[in-house]
Amino acid sequence: MTRPEPRIAAPSRPSTLPAVGGRPSRQEQIETRAQQREQRIQQRQQIVQERQRETLSRQSTERQGRIDRLQQRVQQLQSQKPEGLRAQRAQERLLQTQNRLLQREQRLQQTDQVRLQRLAPPSAERSAAAAAAQAAARGRFAAHFRSNDALQARTALMARENRWAPRHAWRHGHRAAFVAWLGPVFWPYAYSDIFSYTFWPHAYDAGYWAYAYDDFVDTVFWGTDSPYSAYARYPEPSAAITDFRTRKPASVSRQTLRQLCGDPDKGVTAWPIAEITRAVQPTPEQRALLDELKAAAAKAADVFKESCADTYAMTPPGRLRAMTNRVSATLDAVRIVRPALEQFYNSLDDEQKARFNALGPNVGERSPQPPQQEANAQAEACGDPKSSLTQLPIERIEAVVRPAGEQKEALDRLSDVTKKAVAGLQAACPDDVPLTPVGRLDTMEKRLKAMLEAADWVEDALDKFYATLSSEQKARFNALPQVASP
Repeated sequence: MTRPEPRIAAPSRPSTLPAVGGRPSRQEQIETRAQQREQRIQQRQQIVQERQRETLSRQSTERQGRIDRLQQRVQQLQSQKPEGLRAQRAQERLLQTQNRLLQREQRLQQTDQVRLQRLAPPSAERSAAAAAAQAAARGRFAAHFRSNDALQARTALMARENRWAPRHAWRHGHRAAFVAWLGPVFWPYAYSDIFSYTFWPHAYDAGYWAYAYDDFVDTVFWGTDSPYSAYARYPEPSAAITDFRTRKPASVSRQTLRQLCGDPDKGVTAWPIAEITRAVQPTPEQRALLDELKAAAAKAADVFKESCADTYAMTPPGRLRAMTNRVSATLDAVRIVRPALEQFYNSLDDEQKARFNALGPNVGERSPQPPQQEANAQAEACGDPKSSLTQLPIERIEAVVRPAGEQKEALDRLSDVTKKAVAGLQAACPDDVPLTPVGRLDTMEKRLKAMLEAADWVEDALDKFYATLSSEQKARFNALPQVASP
């Protein structure tokens, strides 16, 4: 009988699968301990963040109380009318001190709100904010004017970022852009913009007034640094609105503000009287009328000396009043100058009028957009729905402030009047661009009146909503650009 050959079994390989019911391997024990350690670290971090949030929230509430008291004190001082030069100077020094304290508390409050938002856990609200940013490029006055020319878009952006006055921008080869704020002053170059735009509108960015409307509405809710500005967020025509952030605004010195506010008709904002004289070569009678126009321009400039603010408006109602004050002063200036301009222009013969109409700086080598083409674009832009200007800020306020009861009702009223105000701005958009300075100044007057009416509609509802908020809610509303930005 043959015996079977012995078989040598191959050495067995260690199994990578744990034995059922067996002890975990050493590697698994190490991984488990690492996961437990990571969980403990995360729990400790969450506890620390929660304590930080509680501390910051308490500090924010206390600071808002101090802000409210300081604002009341400033208002009381401003309402007082002391007799005697010494008493007036003492009141002025006290008012400056109180304003400095108020500004310091408001800056600290904004910093606290930003830190609170960063400490907040991820939520659906953040996702909603990011989605809102993508949609914010649509439904705005300036949406239609987003340039398909990357170079042109960059030059407009550069003029705006640097806060250049019109003639400063022209010297750099750029068209003038709308500048919303320079330090505490809203619409710093209003005097120059209104009358320079009257003389040569094509030396300004094509969507100048569309951007002005957007900024006017944005500033009420978002402050001086709107995260949704359609003007300042486009490095390239195809870029998403969240792909770009403007750099820190250019600093402004007290000397610059004093010059701007004290002499708005001097320096870079001067009227082009010399250019008009060279172009039309006026007769003695016409020169007398031009002198009257120059005198009216100087008188109009005096209006602006009273409309410049020397302190920042940190609350939405305060910003709206600062804007209203400047727009009102601009409208007064237009009404002062318009009769003199009409008389001088009507005294010119056809050849002189043609040379007057052709005035303007040589801005780069690009041909200006035809007036009718610009008018068609403007009319189309004004007729489109403006959901980003009305719906988006209300949604963000509701998410950040979390109003309830009468607060929610007040916010609904604010939403309604904001839509009405934007509709009024839409109605003020011209169907065409007048070809004469007198016609353009008339259009300017209608636009300024529409801005004032919009402000009047919003002001009462905004004041009532703001008055219903607690100190903590006011602080979050005041810091809306930081706490609601995607």
